[in-house]
Amino acid sequence: MTSVAQGTSYSRPMARALIAAQLATIGAFLVVLALYLGRMVAAGVGPADMVTGAYDPKDMVPFGMAGVNPFFWLYAVVAILYLVGAVLGPLLAIAAVALVAREREALPRATTALLLTGVVGSLLVLVARFTPQLLDMHRWWLD
Repeated sequence: MTSVAQGTSYSRPMARALIAAQLATIGAFLVVLALYLGRMVAAGVGPADMVTGAYDPKDMVPFGMAGVNPFFWLYAVVAILYLVGAVLGPLLAIAAVALVAREREALPRATTALLLTGVVGSLLVLVARFTPQLLDMHRWWLD
């Protein structure tokens, strides 16, 4: 028996990157949802009117869609994370569950809680994407 402390066997940067990616994809979905609901309330229209093209999400970018506009780049990052999150979210959830299952004793509690929160959030977002109301939101965003 040795008295040498055992080092962590998991990769902290990988766990942090996994948590950041989970939260970014969930956050992008929530931003799009907030924009959709906010635009609908501000215009005083229903979901059927939102997909007609009259309420394009690109019209909400201040100062237009120019490459020198920082708001355009923020919009682009959110758009990419929203679209990629549909595929990346479940894959990140699988990776997080695998990491927690493999390293459950080495992971700190806070890291385990964040990873499992990301898993639950990713799965809830995936289910929410396929509800009829949010399918309209998806069509609106892709317009």
